Amino acid sequence: MAHTTYFLGANSKDGFYSLMDRLIDPDKARAIYILKGGPGCGKSSVMKKVGQVAQEAGYRPQYIYCSGDPHSLDGLVIEELGVALCDGTAPHVVEPKYPGAVERYVNLGACYDTAALAKEKDRVMELMAGYQGAYRRAYRCLKGAGQLIEDNLELLETEELKERIKKRARGIVAREIPRHGTGGTVTERFLSAVTCKGQVCFFDTVDELCKRVYELADSYGLGHLLLEELLGAAVERGHDAIACPDPMAPNRLQHLLLPDLGVAFVTGSPEVPYPGKPYRRLRLDAMADQAELRRHKARIRFSRKVSRALLDEGMETLAAEKLLHDELEQIYNPHVDFDKVYATADGIIEEIMSFAGEE
Repeated sequence: MAHTTYFLGANSKDGFYSLMDRLIDPDKARAIYILKGGPGCGKSSVMKKVGQVAQEAGYRPQYIYCSGDPHSLDGLVIEELGVALCDGTAPHVVEPKYPGAVERYVNLGACYDTAALAKEKDRVMELMAGYQGAYRRAYRCLKGAGQLIEDNLELLETEELKERIKKRARGIVAREIPRHGTGGTVTERFLSAVTCKGQVCFFDTVDELCKRVYELADSYGLGHLLLEELLGAAVERGHDAIACPDPMAPNRLQHLLLPDLGVAFVTGSPEVPYPGKPYRRLRLDAMADQAELRRHKARIRFSRKVSRALLDEGMETLAAEKLLHDELEQIYNPHVDFDKVYATADGIIEEIMSFAGEE
């Protein structure tokens, strides 16, 4: 059985932005396991093991990866069982709504050999301060990049452009989004992230859920105008949607998935193009006011060049932070009782699989 992958955090122009509180609805969940513990204590290992067992049992887990390190897990959702696990530590602190009844704290810090780690205190403190400082610098770079991107959008988002995009949206809705009742639901997930490995987008999730993919060829960030129109129409017409914000500006949409229709609308940029063969490609750049583009050509070119440089510098700083974090984990790992970690995972798996018999 396949799986899907997302992010629930973003390194944005305004700092870290979290959707972790929307991991799963606690009112409908059977169990949410909030994993607590510091570097290298096995949080990601527990989630990987639980996800693997769920996948082998025929479920389709959602893997939620870390926006700082796209190889590290921050969360896991098994919707069919009403279950989720998450890293509940900073910067995406998670606290229970129904403690004990739904959420369970899982203290993986109990797997540390604290006596051995006490001898590493000075180096741990030095590395902690170093990687926190790297994050602050990265966010200053991302803030500058985001402000320049916003500057270009102010020039290009004219009323005429908005009307042209609304007209295009009406045509797509008529063709792709039939009425199916009213009141569809919206699930928010980041499909993209600004990470220590560069700009990452989980396009495999798009291809897993949707067979018809519209690529929005968009160099300036105009796609959210179209996506907002399509999202509103889809929900009004009774379809569930996965709305994917822009990690740099989470108030704007970057991608939209309509799994029950098998249709997706994804933004492709020169830096992060959609790697597949789209069903259709919509050239949003061509919809911008060409006179405005010519009039402000130098200003737009400057903003794009400098924002790109700042974004690259921000990602390089995130990479430097990752090296410090890796060193921290190398200090902690030898002092973690991984037999105890995996025994904890086995206990969670046993409880989760007991829910299957209650379906």
